[in-house]
Amino acid sequence: MGMTTPPRTLAEALRARDDESLAGLLRARPDLLNPVPGDITQLATRAGTRASVVRALEHLDRFALQTAEALAVAADPAPYETLLGLLTGDGRDDGEHRDDAGAAISDALPGALATLREQALVWGEDERLRLVRTAREILAPSPQHASPTGLGPTVAEATSGMSPGRLQEILAAAGLPATHDPVSAVTALAALFTDRARMGELLDSAPAEALSVLDRLVWGPPYGEVTPNPTPPVKWLRDHGLLLPVSTRTVVLPREAALHLRAGRAHRVPEPRPPAVEAVANRDPQAVDSAAAGQALLAVNTVEELLKSWNGGGPPILRAGGLSVRELKRTATALEVPEPVAAFWAELAFAAGLLASDGEADERYAPTPAYDDWAELPAQDRWTHLATAWLAATRTSGLVGGQDAKGRALSALGPELDRSAAPEVRHRVLALLAALEPGTAPDPETVLARMRWERPLRGASVSAGDTTDLRSRIALWTLNESELLGITGRGALATHTRALLDAGPAEAAALLAPLIPEPLDHVLLQADLTAVAPGPLERPLADMLSALADIESKGGATVYRFTSGSVRRALDAGQSAADLHAFLAAHSRTPVPQPLSYLIDDVARRHGHLRIGAASSYVRCDDEAVLNEILADKRSVTLRLRRLAPTALAAQVDPASLLEGLREMGYAPAAESAEGDVLITRAGARRTPPRTAPVPVPEGPPVPDATLLGAAVRAIRAGDTAATVVRKDAPEAPATAPGSLPRTTSAETLATVQAAAMTGSALWIGYVNADGAASQRVIAPVRVEGGFVTAYDHTADEVRTYPLHRITGVAELADDQTT
Repeated sequence: MGMTTPPRTLAEALRARDDESLAGLLRARPDLLNPVPGDITQLATRAGTRASVVRALEHLDRFALQTAEALAVAADPAPYETLLGLLTGDGRDDGEHRDDAGAAISDALPGALATLREQALVWGEDERLRLVRTAREILAPSPQHASPTGLGPTVAEATSGMSPGRLQEILAAAGLPATHDPVSAVTALAALFTDRARMGELLDSAPAEALSVLDRLVWGPPYGEVTPNPTPPVKWLRDHGLLLPVSTRTVVLPREAALHLRAGRAHRVPEPRPPAVEAVANRDPQAVDSAAAGQALLAVNTVEELLKSWNGGGPPILRAGGLSVRELKRTATALEVPEPVAAFWAELAFAAGLLASDGEADERYAPTPAYDDWAELPAQDRWTHLATAWLAATRTSGLVGGQDAKGRALSALGPELDRSAAPEVRHRVLALLAALEPGTAPDPETVLARMRWERPLRGASVSAGDTTDLRSRIALWTLNESELLGITGRGALATHTRALLDAGPAEAAALLAPLIPEPLDHVLLQADLTAVAPGPLERPLADMLSALADIESKGGATVYRFTSGSVRRALDAGQSAADLHAFLAAHSRTPVPQPLSYLIDDVARRHGHLRIGAASSYVRCDDEAVLNEILADKRSVTLRLRRLAPTALAAQVDPASLLEGLREMGYAPAAESAEGDVLITRAGARRTPPRTAPVPVPEGPPVPDATLLGAAVRAIRAGDTAATVVRKDAPEAPATAPGSLPRTTSAETLATVQAAAMTGSALWIGYVNADGAASQRVIAPVRVEGGFVTAYDHTADEVRTYPLHRITGVAELADDQTT
C-alpha cells in the first residue's frame, strides 16, 4: 500500500505502512490493542491520547527523548536538517561541545528517528517531520512552563498580549525599522534574534552585567522575576526585547534568543551514545562461581531456617497487613541479619509461594504445603525456584521502612510493596552484567547511569516533573539482592545465573550442582557438649539434630549446642534416651563424649516424672518428696498449687503455663492426656491451606505474541477497508456518510446478499451484535438460507454466519477493494 503524496495526517501515515510495520507499532505500544481498534483512524486517535503518549515517552532512551524534545521546540513541520541542527548546533564552539559530538549525533539520529516513527510519535517524510500533537503539548514550552530543554516560548508566543506601542519601543531600541503591523513587528524581532551577525552586534553593545543575566537564563529555567524598578542591566535587556514580560513581575528569555546564545543547540549535553558500564574489578570466573554457589546455598538454608522458625505458626499479621516492626526485629535477631535483609528473605519466601497467611481468625503467617515439597528438592533446584520467583516478583523489599503516599509506614509482607517496574529493571540490570566479560564486577554508579539513559522518564511523571527515580533505586537494590541470593559472586555475574537467564532453571541447576557440596551423613561430637557439622547435612539428620540441639553458630561449618532444654525437646517429640544414644553413635565420626551421654540420661530420668493435666491443671508424681520440694519452693507461688493427694497437686493456671513454670524451676515435667498417656509434642507441623504464589502486578498490558499481532493487523486492515471503501448506495436510498452504517430495507438486504452469493462479489454491511454494538464489515457471501447468511468476513479473516435481521443494510463495493 504505497502513497504517491506525502501523508496529511497520522492516520494516513499509518495507512501507508505495511503489515510488519503496523505489527511493530502494536508490539512497541501494546496499550493500543485493548481493545483492537476498528480501523486505522481509531488506531491513530488512540495513539494520540495523552495516557498512551506518556507511556510511549517513558519507554524512550535518552537520545530518542532528546530528539523528540528538539522536534517539540522546532517549527511544525520541521525538515531533517533543522532537527539535526538543534542537536548538533550551528558550528560555533562554546567550549562545552566535544569535537566528535556532531559525528556521534549524526550517526545516532536516524536510529532515534526510526524509533519515534515506529512508535507513531513522529510521522511524515524527512522534509516535513511532525511530532504528534499530544507529545508536543507535553514536551514543548508554553507561556507558563519551560520545556525539558530549558527553552522558553517563541517571540510570537511571548508577545501575544503585548501592546503595539511597546512593540514599537523594542524595535526602536534594537535598531529595527518601525512598523504599525504587530505581526510584522514580531516577525522582525524574531528575525533579528535568528540573524547571527545582527544578534552578535546587539550583544556586543550590551553591558557586561546584562550578559551575566543572560548566562543565568540561557540553559533554563528561562524565567526570572523583576522588581518594579529593575536594575540597569535588566532594563537594557527588557528594552531590547531580550527579556519579554510574561506578567508584571516575570520576564522570559525568548526561544530564538536562547538558541543563538546556545549556538543553536536545544540541549546542553546531547547524549547520542549510552554510557558504558565500567568494571571495578576483573575476577577469576571460577572464584566468582564458587562464591556465588556458597551464597546460593546460604540463601536456601536461610529461607529454610526462617520457615522452620515459623513452622508451628508464625508471627501475627497486622490489621493493615504485614509484619509489625517488633516481629521484624525478632526475625532479624533469629536469622542474625540486619532488618532490611530479614525483610528481603521474608518477601522472597512469600513471592516463592512458600509462606502465606493461615486464614484463621487470629491470622498468622505460616509455611504453605508447597514448602514441604520444596524442602525435599535438591539444593540446586530449591535455589532455582527462589531465583526464578525473585526475577518475576513485583514485591520490592527495599521499600520496607519507608512511607506510602499517605505517610503510612510500609511494612514487610504488607500490601503496598508491589512495584510493576521491578521485574523489568532486574532483568535489565542482569542483562548489563551478562554483557560484560565473565568475572567482571561492574561499577554500580555506571550501571545506574546506563539505566537512567535507557529510561530517563521511567519512574518520574512527564507532566508533573516528578524527579523520584524509583527505577534507579530498584536497580541498586537488585545489585545488593543479587549478591545475597547468589545471583552474583564477588560482584560479578555467575555462570549458573547466565544459564538461568538464557536457558532456564534446568540448565542453571545442572551447572550449580557440582559447586554445592554433597550433603553429609555425619557430625563431629565435641567434649564441650557441641557438635560440628562440617558441611550441609542430609535432611533427616538435619531435622533430628535441630530437635536435639540448638544452633550456636553458622558459616562454612555449623556448630550445634546440646542443652537440657534441647534434649527435653527431643524427648517431648517421642524419642527415648536409647533412641538418642543410638542416633548419636550412628552419625558421629567421633566417640560420643561421656558428658553428653550423662546429659541425655539425666534429662531422660527426670523427663515425665511429673505429669501435667487439666483440672484447671494438676501435677501428678509417684514421689511424694518431689511434690513436697515443689510446694516448698518460693518460685511456685505464682502457680497457686495445693495438694489434692499425696501424689497429686492442683494448680490455678492452665497446663501450658504450669509446664513452663516447672521447667523454669529446673524440673522436666511431661504433659499427659485425659487417659493418663504422655502427650508427644512434635516439632511444628502447622501449614496454611493450599496457597498459590502471589501474582506479580503487571506493568501495563502484556506484549502480544506474533499470532495476536497478525490477527490484530488483519482486523484493523479489514475494518479500515470497511470504513474507507468506495461503495454504491441503493438507488432509492439516501447517500451514506463516510463511516456511517448503511441502511436498506429487509427485502433489499436479502436480494443484494443473494445476488452477491451468486456472483461471488463482496459487500459492505452494517451489523449489530447481540450486545447492541454496531460495526462495519466487508463480507463475501457464500450461502443464504434460513434467515442467515454464511460469508467470509474480511474483518475477522474467517468464515462466519450472520442473522439477516441483525444486518442494518448493505451496499455494493464500487470496485473489488478487499485485497
